[in-house]
Amino acid sequence: MAHTFIQDLDALNISVGPFRLFSWRTVIAVCSLMLATTLTWYLTTAGVADLGSGKNLVSSGLVEQWKHGDVVVMIRHAERCDRSANRCLGSADGITVNGSHVASDVGAGLQRLGLERAHMIASPSTRTQQTASYIAGQAVVAQDWVGECNKHFKDEVVGHKVKGENLVLITHSGCIDHFERAMGVPAGERSSEYTQAFFVKMDGKAIPRILGSLSAVQWKSLTHEQLK
Repeated sequence: MAHTFIQDLDALNISVGPFRLFSWRTVIAVCSLMLATTLTWYLTTAGVADLGSGKNLVSSGLVEQWKHGDVVVMIRHAERCDRSANRCLGSADGITVNGSHVASDVGAGLQRLGLERAHMIASPSTRTQQTASYIAGQAVVAQDWVGECNKHFKDEVVGHKVKGENLVLITHSGCIDHFERAMGVPAGERSSEYTQAFFVKMDGKAIPRILGSLSAVQWKSLTHEQLK
């Protein structure tokens, strides 16, 4: 029936002088391409869902994807000492004491989510190293690329993601912003507070998909059952 329909449409082709109108086959092909392009744009430019609100955590599929090792989570470092009146943990280029407590809370949340199939890497800066140590409860491997916040950051993340292993990156707001920008997140929705976590599904099959974000405070409100 579909074949007959297209034949009928072809019969409607009209010739005007030396010019011939596009056939309906061409029109259908162009429309299909536009639809596919629009769908791809929609899937890759969705906003960043607040996973601590309503049923967003469940609908995102984060927990299930995490179990499969198909998630990258980027966490901004804790409160900077040089931009706060709070007491410093150590040197001025590190984090505050308050920031270290918050980082520990985020670490407890990640532990409830499960770190058995996760690899953590931090930027080599003092503030990210200190944050990572409080999140993980131990020193974390440092790699330069995690702190190189430029247009290539998304490609670096994709290149370092190992299939079946979640990747936890302790990084900077600038790096997260570049990743979000590369994913098409509108400027008004690109932001990352101290120790905020930004989750992305990355299974090596489909294009990366933003799952959402969790603030430091929201980690504490999530129960063990919600994360399992």
